Amino acid sequence: MLLNPGDCLVFNDTKVVPARLHGLRSRPGASGAKIEVTLHQRCNPARWWAFARPAKRLKPGDRIRFIYADQGRHTGGFSAEIVERGDAGEFILFFDLAGADLDAAIAAHGEMPLPPYIASKRPVDDRDQSDYQTVFARHEGAVAAPTAGLHFTPGLMSALAARGIASEFTTLHVGGGTFLSVKSDDTSDHHMHSEWGEITPAAAERLHSVRINGGRVIAVGTSCLRLLEASAVDTGKISAFSGTTDIFITPGYEFRAVDGLVTNFHLPRSTLFMLVSAFCGLETMQAAYVHAIRENYRFYSYGDVSLLWPASR
Repeated sequence: MLLNPGDCLVFNDTKVVPARLHGLRSRPGASGAKIEVTLHQRCNPARWWAFARPAKRLKPGDRIRFIYADQGRHTGGFSAEIVERGDAGEFILFFDLAGADLDAAIAAHGEMPLPPYIASKRPVDDRDQSDYQTVFARHEGAVAAPTAGLHFTPGLMSALAARGIASEFTTLHVGGGTFLSVKSDDTSDHHMHSEWGEITPAAAERLHSVRINGGRVIAVGTSCLRLLEASAVDTGKISAFSGTTDIFITPGYEFRAVDGLVTNFHLPRSTLFMLVSAFCGLETMQAAYVHAIRENYRFYSYGDVSLLWPASR
């Protein structure tokens, strides 16, 4: 066994919202243009940061109208005004609904925000509603699944528990910005989008006890690892955390909180590949990817998974 009794797997229990919306831009004196919006981080009950396609057709002051239908008949609609444009081409949308009413409208109109390398090849289908969601998803707010967790089934969770391997849950609402490629030659020039996360005091104390008792803390997914490491920046150990983090882990980073990592295979030039290279060493990860390609492993969100140990081990 690669995992031992006393080890603890840490999962991200965020739940993906149907964050991709289709609407029409309205602007005085201009014809309507079809716009696709992908929400990626909530600002407050009525505002979201979002990416849009085609972004060049939009500017502050424009309004996007979203109309949804039930069994072919239009039954309702809502709209949002573009109030700000960000440095990376994203926008702040100010909706005419807020809180639970906005959540219900998004649920009725939106679709699961599959990554472009899946969505460009086929439409979103009914199976994606469950396939792109972990079995332990609880807290709504993510716009991308913590995909390492997709490999875990109720049966596997029970088998791990029977083996004496503990499970702990944290929450990090994964944003779409996590998967953007790094275009800067110098990584210090890359801007990481912030994401909201939480580690409860009780969970932090239990994870601290795991290490004191000789067990290992193994993050299931890069989102979980980033949250655990963000909580340990000031104290050197896993601590209670509630707020946003834009932690950017690159080679040379000193890991404080995590002893192992379960993760899928990531896009080149992504912050996620930089993270796993920082954890295991660049040569190790390059060799692992050569092996994965040779053996026809599946990559990315619906792909295969790996168990990684830090370079020092």
